[in-house]
Amino acid sequence: MTDAAQGATTAHEPTPDPIAALLDVLDVQPSGSPDELVAANLPKPGGRVFGGQVVAQALVAAGRTVPEGRLPHSLHGYFLRAGDVAAPITLSVERLRDGRSFSARRTHALQDGEPILSMIASFQEDQPGIELTQPMPDVPAPQDVESAMDRMGHLDHPLARFWTHESAFDVRHVGGSLYLGPAPAPDGRQRVWMRTKGALPDDPLLHRAVLAFACDQIMLEPVLRRAGLSWLTPGLSVASLDHAMWWHRDVRVDEWLLFDQDSPTAQGGRGLGTTRVFSEQGVLVATIAQEGMVRVPA
Repeated sequence: MTDAAQGATTAHEPTPDPIAALLDVLDVQPSGSPDELVAANLPKPGGRVFGGQVVAQALVAAGRTVPEGRLPHSLHGYFLRAGDVAAPITLSVERLRDGRSFSARRTHALQDGEPILSMIASFQEDQPGIELTQPMPDVPAPQDVESAMDRMGHLDHPLARFWTHESAFDVRHVGGSLYLGPAPAPDGRQRVWMRTKGALPDDPLLHRAVLAFACDQIMLEPVLRRAGLSWLTPGLSVASLDHAMWWHRDVRVDEWLLFDQDSPTAQGGRGLGTTRVFSEQGVLVATIAQEGMVRVPA
């Protein structure tokens, strides 16, 4: 976004239902065999596929091939190439193993025969076991925190509209966002409330996939925050390199979730973001880590 865009407002055509658009791109369809599926893309300024979308689609594709009742508990993926929003994505699933309790799948997301994402996910049946967790930090309630729509909804800029009017998510940064400028003081800790703008179907695989979709938009922000940068820093170049998730408990992404984030390190043009995800009731539902390319002009 430019400085001129920050103060501009204009009238726009009504935005299509972002929840319907989200569900549509996650409804991956078989293409010739149950282990090969095809997916569409959400439009995005710049023409590159949003990484969280591809991870979520790969997870849904893998989940369609496992025995009934098994849900993903972890995934590890690498972003290999930038995706083109104008081209469909082929999701090729390899059935690595089906054990008594766990299933493992490798999914390649392909465009024009070239992989843009390679991911391995593990699925498990619901089983009893030791119960340990960490407490949720004390933060203001989501109703008391400024939303991305409050902050940028009036701006006449494609990226501002993409993250507000066209986004399926209500995003609220505790203590202020990095959309229009850096944090008042460099600090790697960031806390964000998020949920979808509308209800989702009661499909636990879908909710876990939507969490993978949602988190990608904020995973590297703790790196920027700690470095005293913002999304408007001149010459900033950011790209996800890899992504790891662990789901600990059932999650609903159409209810408020707190993303408790930090950045332990950045070096060599790369930065690491880590996240603990809590339900509004204070239950730890997931842990996420992502390393990304973060470059600024020397």
